[in-house]
This record gives sequence, C-alpha cells and structure tokens, in this order.
Amino acid sequence: MKHLIILILFIFLGCKKDLKIDFSGTTPNVQTPPVTTTPPPVVNTEPKIKEKILLSDRSIVWGLEVIDETNFYFTERSGKMGHFSKGTVSYLSGLPTDILTDGQGGLLDICLDPNFKTNQTIYFSYAANKGGLGQLNVVKSVIADNKLTDNKILLSSSATNSWKGHYGSRLAFDKQGFLYVSIGEGGKSSYGGKDSPNQNSQNLKEAWGKIHRIKSDGGIPADNPIFEPGTTPTSIYSYGHRNPQGLFIDQSTNEIFNNEHGPRGGDELNQVLKGKNYGWPLVSHGVNYDGKSISGSPLMTGVQDVVFQWTPSIGASGLTRISSDKYGTWKGDFLSGALALTHLSKTHINDMGKAESIKLLSNIGRVRDVVQGQDGFLYIAVENPGRVIKLEPSF
Repeated sequence: MKHLIILILFIFLGCKKDLKIDFSGTTPNVQTPPVTTTPPPVVNTEPKIKEKILLSDRSIVWGLEVIDETNFYFTERSGKMGHFSKGTVSYLSGLPTDILTDGQGGLLDICLDPNFKTNQTIYFSYAANKGGLGQLNVVKSVIADNKLTDNKILLSSSATNSWKGHYGSRLAFDKQGFLYVSIGEGGKSSYGGKDSPNQNSQNLKEAWGKIHRIKSDGGIPADNPIFEPGTTPTSIYSYGHRNPQGLFIDQSTNEIFNNEHGPRGGDELNQVLKGKNYGWPLVSHGVNYDGKSISGSPLMTGVQDVVFQWTPSIGASGLTRISSDKYGTWKGDFLSGALALTHLSKTHINDMGKAESIKLLSNIGRVRDVVQGQDGFLYIAVENPGRVIKLEPSF
C-alpha cells in the first residue's frame, strides 16, 4: 500500500529530471545543481596620488637624494647644498668657490655613495667659472659636522662652454660601484646638423656630450670601451648626447637609461649601451629652433635609436624607474620631469617593446628632478618656488 501511494503522488506531481525517488526509504533524494559564484571584481591598482609638500620657498632645487621623507639632501642651482632632517634645513659649508651660475650653470646634481650610511661620502656636479667660460666638474666629498671636507675633483670637462648652456648633468651608481656621469654638449652653440659648429658630442677627445663611467676615486674601469685601435679605455662610456638631464641605473638588472633634451621636438628616452653613439648633432627626431631640418632621417647606420621620443619637447629632466610595490600597476614604468610642459611624464613599455607616455600632475610646475627614495616612495623637485614633494599613493 505504501508503494502505491508514492506512485500516485509521483504521477500527480509530474516527473522531474532532477528528482529521484528512493523506494528504500520515505525521504526523496534531491540532487541540487552546483553552486556558481560571481568572481570578485578586478581591483584597480592604478594609484591615486596625493601631493605632500615637504619643503618649499627655495630657489631652483636641481638635485635630490632621498632616504625618507624626514631625511634628504638637495642642491639649489644658486650654489647651496641642503640637508633636510625632521623638518629642519641645514646648509652645508665647504662648497667650491668657483661655481658659475650664469646661463644654465650652477650647482647641479648630487649623489650619495652606496655606503653613505657608514662613510658619509657624497658626489656632486657643478658648472665652474674658468675665466668667464664654463667647465663641468664632478667632486667627491665627505660630510663632517655639516661641512664638506676632503673635496676631490674626479672628472672635468674642458673650460670651453662659452654659451654656458647644456651642462647636463646627472650622477648615478651601478651595482658594481661604478659612478656614471652625464655631461651635455657644452660649447658655443646648440645647432644641429652635420655642419654644426659644435661637434663636441662626436669628438672622442672631449668630455662634453658624453656619458662617463669612472671608479669612485676617479679611476678608469679596465673594461670601459676602447674606441680606436691601439688606445686605452677612457672615462667615456657612450657619446653623441645633447643635454642629458636624467640618468637612471636599474640595480636589479644593471640596465642604464637616460633622458635628454632634443632641439625643437625630439626629447629622448634612451637605453645607454656601452660604446654606442646616440647621434647628436648628426641626427635627431626634432628640428632646429629656426625650423630647419637636422637630418633627413632620425636613423643612421652606427647610431643607436631612442626607446621613446617626445614631440613636442617636454623639457625632460630627472629620471627614475619605479621598482617599488607601493604604486601598483606603475611598477616598471619610467617617470620623467617635464620642465617646458610643467608636468610629470610616465612612460610605459609593454611586452612588445612599444612605449607610450601619459601626463601626470599637469600644470604642477617645472619638474626638475624625480627620484624613488630608499623608503620606496616617489619624490619630485619642482621650481617656482623650489619645493620638494612626496607623491603619496592610495587605491
């Protein structure tokens, strides 16, 4: 009788594919479909940036070395070197007395020794006044009691910069402890073309228009390039540079990158390779300021092409590549200051090697330097007034 009642109920309710009747008991076994879950939304890791001003009301802050937001060193082009510590600025004495601030000169970049914490050694570059002409000097010094001591010139250009422009210059160490120095073309002109009156960048007997590689005591590394048979290595690592005001060395890969001012258009982001020629003044992606062509093509046999070029010119100055995890998807991107167009430029290179650049912090002012501090945060130096700003990310 029990089985007959169940059979009648089954016919009355209708047969369902997902309902099975277990005649061995009184409770039907219902098979439910598997539970499907909606995947969580993809978290947008593009950071939003808050600008935190750490220092303001200065003259042009040219170079910046940051340990963290409470402790950094900076140069002012007017001829001052400062130490910011816990909200207070102390200016260091003992700087050279021949700093030339005419034109684009002055006290320029600063770089801390890789062992700065223990040896208090720094390096800096400046335009020197030699009979009214400009020379670029790189100096090693030790800080003692807020004073620069044991000053030693490691590298000098010839004193021939009558134009008093295009000094470069940036300083950076590689992971082997070699110091790299970018120096602009100097000279008496910045006119491009094969007949340019300023061929310093192509002249391997001149320090101007080069990226140099030296030991921390000024000596020449034995594996520096040899450009002419029968000669020995010099400090020159690469040549054909116009006005390189950004220099960055990736400490994980030892890759070297620089940015430099083009003429009218054609600011460059380059990967700097040993012994290579970067073409100035023979070729450029830009044109002369009077509109006349520099070269029929920006490419030339024996000349290394750019990774990326900005046209119109942004006035590229200062360069870093983000290695910190604090800025989400920006990790691996390049940041460059934009003097002429008053913003921060972010350049991304995809897996296919194609580069694209976007503007950040539009109209913030002339961004002179950009660094990643030892704390993993980004800092920029901006002009008018001279100020140092921490870029705080949020998501």
